[in-house]
Amino acid sequence: FGYWNTVYKRFNEWARKKKLIRIFKFLSRDTDLEWEFVDGSIVKAHQHGSGGGEPKNQAIGKSKGGNTTKIHMCADAFGLPIDFELTGGEVHDVKAAPGFIDRLPTGGYVIADKGYDSEELRQRIIEKKSIPVIPRKSNSTIGNGDMDWGLYKYRHLVENLFARLKHFRAIATRYDKLKRNYKAMLALPCSFFGYLCETSTAPSINQKHGISKQLLMGLLGPISLPTTVTT
Repeated sequence: FGYWNTVYKRFNEWARKKKLIRIFKFLSRDTDLEWEFVDGSIVKAHQHGSGGGEPKNQAIGKSKGGNTTKIHMCADAFGLPIDFELTGGEVHDVKAAPGFIDRLPTGGYVIADKGYDSEELRQRIIEKKSIPVIPRKSNSTIGNGDMDWGLYKYRHLVENLFARLKHFRAIATRYDKLKRNYKAMLALPCSFFGYLCETSTAPSINQKHGISKQLLMGLLGPISLPTTVTT
C-alpha cells in the first residue's frame, strides 16, 4: 500500500470531505425501501482509538465492557445497507432512533426489535407515512395483537449485514480516533456490498447506472494532501 503516512493522509482527507460517504449514498440510492430493518451493534474501541481530541464527542462511550462504539444500521429488503449512524456504546437504541429514523425514506415498513419499543417512536414513524413493525415488551398493557410476526422474522437480514461487516478487522474493532474516520471506514464495505449488488443484477454496470472509474473519481474529486493531520 505504500508509505503508511501517505495512505493515511489520503484517507483522512477523503473522510474530512465525506467523499466515501458520498460514494456509499450514490451506490445505495436504488435500494428496496419497502422494508427497512433497523438495529444496533456494539464494537469494541481499541485503546489506541481513544484520545481523538476536539470535538469531545467521537462516538466512544465508556461502560463495564470498556470503550465501545455503537453502529446504528438500516438495511433494505435484500439486507443491503441504506444508512447508518454512530454513537457511544452506552447509548440506548431508542434514544438514538428518532434522529436516525427521521433520515430514512418514507412509505415502507420499519422493522425493529424490542429495544425500540416506544409509542413515541411508533408515532414518529407513522407521521413519516411508514408502518412500524416493533414488538411491545411483555409488561405492555397494549399487547402485540397488531404485530406482523411474519414480516418480523426477516429482521435477521440486518443482523446478517452486521455479521458480514464484522468480517472486516477495521470494522469489528474500532482503531480510528475520529468519528468521521471510522464512519468513512464503515462506508467502504457498505459501498462494496452495494457495488457487488449492482454488478451482479445487471448485465453491465455501466448500462444500468453509468458507474465507471471516471464517475467514481469524480465523486472523490481532486485531492490536496495536508502537511499536518490529526492522528
